[in-house]
Amino acid sequence: MTDGPYFVLTVLGVLGTGVTAGVFCAFSTFVMRGLAALPPAQGVAAMNAINTAAVRPAFMSVFLGTAVLSAVIAVVTVVRWPEGAVELLLGSALYLVGAFGVTAAANVPRNAALLRLDAGSAQAAGGWSAYVREWTAWNHVRAVASAAAAVAYVLVLA
Repeated sequence: MTDGPYFVLTVLGVLGTGVTAGVFCAFSTFVMRGLAALPPAQGVAAMNAINTAAVRPAFMSVFLGTAVLSAVIAVVTVVRWPEGAVELLLGSALYLVGAFGVTAAANVPRNAALLRLDAGSAQAAGGWSAYVREWTAWNHVRAVASAAAAVAYVLVLA
């Protein structure tokens, strides 16, 4: 699988999962800490603005495109069962479940709940602290899963 078009698929898999891992890592290591340091009303407003800005072609094409690519790699791997099949399937599963799945099941619902909060309310003050803690914990999972997917794909190229 690591020759011709399959090589290209694997390299694109490395790039997509790696870029996504970098975005998630940035949020886990300093963006959320910076937002958490703001007063709750400002933190809620800033995170809502970030969440709105994230759903644009620049990020979504990488994030969703990598999910599609991971699914394609998995299907082609099952059909052809090339050398490195285990690593390819592992990389695909890590990204599809650990990055895409966690986003859909854990982070997006929290983003939707945050959007419903009135940033200046007393409810937002308590909700913001819980949001930061829970969202960041799930984001750590996404960052590690995306990075591990990149490593799995790289192992096929080695």
